[in-house]
Amino acid sequence: MIVHLVDGTYELFRHFYGLRRFHKGEDPPFGAVIGVLQTVLQMIETGATHIGVATDHVIESFRNRLWPGYKTGAGVERALLAQFHPLEDALAAMGVVVWPMVDLEADDALASGARIAAAAEAVDKVCIWTPDKDLAQCVRDDRVVQADRRSQKIRNAEGVRAKFGVEPILIPDFLALVGDAADGYPGIAGIGLTTAARLLNRYGVIEEFPATVLGDKRDLALLFKDLATLRADAPLFGDVEELRWRGPTTAFPGYAEHIGAARLLERSLKARVA
Repeated sequence: MIVHLVDGTYELFRHFYGLRRFHKGEDPPFGAVIGVLQTVLQMIETGATHIGVATDHVIESFRNRLWPGYKTGAGVERALLAQFHPLEDALAAMGVVVWPMVDLEADDALASGARIAAAAEAVDKVCIWTPDKDLAQCVRDDRVVQADRRSQKIRNAEGVRAKFGVEPILIPDFLALVGDAADGYPGIAGIGLTTAARLLNRYGVIEEFPATVLGDKRDLALLFKDLATLRADAPLFGDVEELRWRGPTTAFPGYAEHIGAARLLERSLKARVA
């Protein structure tokens, strides 16, 4: 059994801006929602049986209380924000398990889902569908892998080491040192990718660095590490069978009509029969 965990927020952004290029600046009101549904349904049509999708029900999280510069919803276009909640409703109507996150982020849900699924004996592999480098910390050998739809790469532990120069477990420390512009924290001035990897491979986690390495920047580095560390203790489900897709719900025909996606209804019914 392979469990597929999908970053719904990333997929929504991806389809929104992809459609904008295709439609030359116009934003179909449910265009990105339909795009995400098509992506998930294609996974099902090609053999995926157990799927969970994590979304950011709101952009802000507990991390905004830790660091004022952490990412917010500021700058996210209204046409895109307007599709966040409809996506959650549409996925649920299509019979897909969805986790709308509020105080935690979608990335935390993916980390939590990976931890729970990987602990189940019936699970052979957990595949996390997102390019976000934060999720590299969840990779475990070949059992928990990260799939980057953009680059068409599946990254196991060896792949994480090749990309970042450190073990998956050290990714929060790595990001703390080099920063993450997408999430809004700068890292430690003067430490680049190569230096960060060298320090971590020599000393281990930031807490074990000699005092002279970071000096008065140690506390800041530990704060950034806290921001980069995904919370994997969200009680999302108790049994992986809860993630099995069993076909669209009775609400999906009406919802498909509402968003103008009759073809999706046909495909989902055929997929259920298959």
